[in-house]
Amino acid sequence: MSASAAIAAAARPGARARHSATASLAQRLLHVVLFVTVLASAIAFIEPSPHDALMLVLVVACIAARVSFDRKLVPLVLLLVVWLLGAFLALIPVVDQKQTVQYVGTSAYLAVAAIVFAGLFCDGSLVRLAITRRAYVIAALLATATGYIGFFHLLPGSDVFLFNDRVSATFKDPNVYAPFLIFPLVLLMVEMMTERVRLIALAVTLALFGGLVLSFSRGAWAHFAISAAAAMVILAVASGEPRVRARIVLFGIGALLAMALFFVALMSIGSVHDLLIERAKAIQPYDVGPGGRFWEQRLALSVILQSPNGLGPFEFSRIYGMQQHDVYMQGFLVYGWIGGAAYLTLVAVTAIIGLRAALVPAPWQPYLVGAAATFVGEACEGLIVDTDHWRHFFLLLGLVWGLTAATINLRRRGASALRSAAAAAVPAR
Repeated sequence: MSASAAIAAAARPGARARHSATASLAQRLLHVVLFVTVLASAIAFIEPSPHDALMLVLVVACIAARVSFDRKLVPLVLLLVVWLLGAFLALIPVVDQKQTVQYVGTSAYLAVAAIVFAGLFCDGSLVRLAITRRAYVIAALLATATGYIGFFHLLPGSDVFLFNDRVSATFKDPNVYAPFLIFPLVLLMVEMMTERVRLIALAVTLALFGGLVLSFSRGAWAHFAISAAAAMVILAVASGEPRVRARIVLFGIGALLAMALFFVALMSIGSVHDLLIERAKAIQPYDVGPGGRFWEQRLALSVILQSPNGLGPFEFSRIYGMQQHDVYMQGFLVYGWIGGAAYLTLVAVTAIIGLRAALVPAPWQPYLVGAAATFVGEACEGLIVDTDHWRHFFLLLGLVWGLTAATINLRRRGASALRSAAAAAVPAR
């Protein structure tokens, strides 16, 4: 061996050690940025929010940590690109309005966020999933705490956390704050159904449930009921053991009783009782009649049929005086037929692949069950509210696609291992 070759060989271990140290530092930084980014998602009363800026930092951290991109995520990317293409085409007639450009820019940023989250979770990293879960639960608790402070007027000026006497917490709208709480609620329920009921988990669940109730958001109440039921059904179907299924049923009964008791306790407070009775009515004054929600939805349908390129952001409300409060109609009105069809397809495909993958045993199955069940509930709530700019919606989107890719890879590795074992067991002739 030449002297130069010997020196290079001797240097390799040191180079490898430095590379390993650099990679480890990049991973630690990524974990810190991921935690802070998810934690900041609860601050949504200002535009742009801290979460928006942190997403840029997260992208850089992902590149530095060499986060992989699975080819199974290509359909997600294509659907989001088509959705945005429709947005840009619909934007052309109203591009001179700053607000409309900002709206489409937000759509583009959220599409990138969904792809980043999908890439982060497509290897099924339990560390990243645990970090995301912890940050989200803390964020939800902090938001809920401000909601309690506002509703019960515990501090001077705490009315800033209310909107028409309903809790909006650190969000602009109670109808956005309340759905934000549902993913951690479902995750906590899944944990208690599959592992054990811990006192701290039960306390956090009841605290978040109280925040959900005090939002007085009928859509979010239905969203939670659908998501919780979906999670229990998925776990019951996925489990082949009668004992586990019995545990899930018993937990469901116990959860209903606990939440009913908590609900009764809240109802004993006069201010809660009066507003709850009012909000519990199936039909509100702004739902019916000329200019009401349902009237606007019928009008929106006829406008959609006459506008293949869409109207662009905010144009329907500017022309007709009110939003249609349906995210799927919103897709066609704002993004045109191309963008609307892409969004509708994206939601349907995500729900289908998420529910199917959630039935497959995997180390990350509890996270996928929670994400898929919450996504289904949110997709249903989209029938009565616009969800296309909810940040946590795109986190769920990324989680479902990323963990579905990880589940497919796990099954293929298992099938490959079985084939290898079978080949090795064949005696040589």
